Amino acid sequence: MSNTVIETTDISKIYQMGSETIKALKSVSINIKQGEYVSFMGPSGSGKSTLMNMIGCLDTPSGGQYILNGNDVSDMTENELAEIRNKEIGFVFQTFNLLPRASSLENVALPLIYAGFSKSEREEKALAALTGVGLGDRAHHKPNELSGGQRQRVAIARALVNDPSIILADEPTGNLDSTNGQEVMTLLSDLNSKGTTVVMVTHSATDAEYAHRIINLFDGQVVSENINSKESSLV
Repeated sequence: MSNTVIETTDISKIYQMGSETIKALKSVSINIKQGEYVSFMGPSGSGKSTLMNMIGCLDTPSGGQYILNGNDVSDMTENELAEIRNKEIGFVFQTFNLLPRASSLENVALPLIYAGFSKSEREEKALAALTGVGLGDRAHHKPNELSGGQRQRVAIARALVNDPSIILADEPTGNLDSTNGQEVMTLLSDLNSKGTTVVMVTHSATDAEYAHRIINLFDGQVVSENINSKESSLV
């Protein structure tokens, strides 16, 4: 695990809300290597979601530098950010973000349209991704025909379909009951054990225990890091 995929150096994020200046991130420096499983934790307003947005190239820092897989993305244009997002990053959201009228297969294939794959290639790759998360037999089901846990698995398959460097999971069990939540966390651990880098934002101490490393944020700053000694017993 010598290759660094995420490296931030003194990144900050400042929002101007009328006359009020909000410092969402204050000089945050982190380093995440290929194959790691890292969790961001902290109370609401700690900056963890802002940091996730920076890492996911959904937003740009006000200051500092962000290197993603050797690319300096700190000053990229919107189009450049969109391209690197589609190529390097798979997103898993708390709310699944699936198209309600589309089948599982169509939802998973969506990122491949932007990547320029043909229809047959899209279907082949999407089916393989669904099979990989145990839902090959649900390819033609729509979201309302699936359980919450199955919907999140579809979302994970969609995140994986482009073979990204990193999976970013934002409160991935937030809308799930404990049984489905545990299944999703086990799936993320399985993916990580096969080499996928996973970065997760969570309020759940139970979910955070699946990570190798927990980065704790407070008031826009990293206040501590913990190497997790328990995660090997949970995988």
